[in-house]
Amino acid sequence: MIKSNIMTVREKISSACNRAGRDSAEVTLVAVSKTKPVEMLLEAYAAGMTEFGENKPQELRDKAAIIEAPIRWHMIGTLQKNKIKYVVGTACMIHSVDSVELAEAIDKEARKRNIICDILLEVNVAAE
Repeated sequence: MIKSNIMTVREKISSACNRAGRDSAEVTLVAVSKTKPVEMLLEAYAAGMTEFGENKPQELRDKAAIIEAPIRWHMIGTLQKNKIKYVVGTACMIHSVDSVELAEAIDKEARKRNIICDILLEVNVAAE
């Protein structure tokens, strides 16, 4: 079931890219693996998934420590400053940076480890 779901999503991405005149190789499919057991992640990995998103820092840390496959982890959930240490150095990207202060704290932790940590910064343009 997981393999067929992945194939269906990839087909939809390819179709949408064709309609938009884009190369589907430019699109990164991230499997959201939050709350899922390691066995399901390994099944998805066997089906070709290499990018996984977690929304809890400790869960990301724990799964990354267990799974030996070459997976690129993404932090997709809210990140508190006191949990940065679980994510920096494990996640290839943090998708949920919602303040300059958090970005600076991530940078500080990354500098301690002598690495660069890619982030996506949330910008509230609607002033909600």
